[in-house]
Amino acid sequence: MTTPQPTVWPALRYDDAPAAMTFLTEVLGFREALRVPDDTGDIAHAELRWPEGGAVMLGSTRHRDGLHGEMRAGVCSVYVVSDRVDSLYRQVKAAGADVANELEDTDYGSHTFTVRDPEGNHWTFGTYRGAP
Repeated sequence: MTTPQPTVWPALRYDDAPAAMTFLTEVLGFREALRVPDDTGDIAHAELRWPEGGAVMLGSTRHRDGLHGEMRAGVCSVYVVSDRVDSLYRQVKAAGADVANELEDTDYGSHTFTVRDPEGNHWTFGTYRGAP
């Protein structure tokens, strides 16, 4: 089975976009698909893929062009569906990341936890795939 191309792209802004990309790929397990650096090495635009489907875009707050240029860093919350929640939790804990909500089973049937990235965005990983 091939993973479908993403059709919903959360967009995040970071004060230190290169460091955010390192955290998202090395700690959380996203795969870098595209990096568009500016002339200073900062990130004008980047795309990261989730190995189980889906993707996010991100860029630096230094770039003020367009509507996304108005966005602040650290004010986003992203929910990511995964069949590997337990192993992701162990990976995040081993990396010393800031776990905001410990691993738990929710009333709506999700096995889930939430981690903060270095700039304060919340990344919730869970087994709940949404209502049918």
